[in-house]
Amino acid sequence: MNAESDERRSAPADGDAEPGDGLGSRAPHFIKRSRPLHLSWQVGVFVVGLAVVAAGIVMLPLPGPGWLVIFGGMAIWATEFVWAQLVLRWTKRKVTEAAQRALDPKVRRRNIILTVTGLVIIAGLVALYVTTHGLSLPWKAGH
Repeated sequence: MNAESDERRSAPADGDAEPGDGLGSRAPHFIKRSRPLHLSWQVGVFVVGLAVVAAGIVMLPLPGPGWLVIFGGMAIWATEFVWAQLVLRWTKRKVTEAAQRALDPKVRRRNIILTVTGLVIIAGLVALYVTTHGLSLPWKAGH
């Protein structure tokens, strides 16, 4: 889009990566020039990313987009840390591969067959319960 973002992606990050591979710190240049300022920046990015990942982990058993928030925290970490960039690249690759596999007609047909089979089994169990016990609930509702 703009020249600045293209330059940041292709610049090596303090020997962490080769030029052009897009890995390394995306901190502004004036921050990277000062070691204490850059270290403070990294700590801040880590703490914010950790808070977002922790919120995502809390959302896993609770209502909320847990995995989406966890990946958002990883994306925050990926702005500064090569390890997070590599994990995010691996995750994106695996999600893309899974999406392509899911669109395969054989896999879709198998998934539809399994879903229909599961629904038929559930409907059979519900019918068996209703014929055995009637429409009464298995717990006492209101009494």
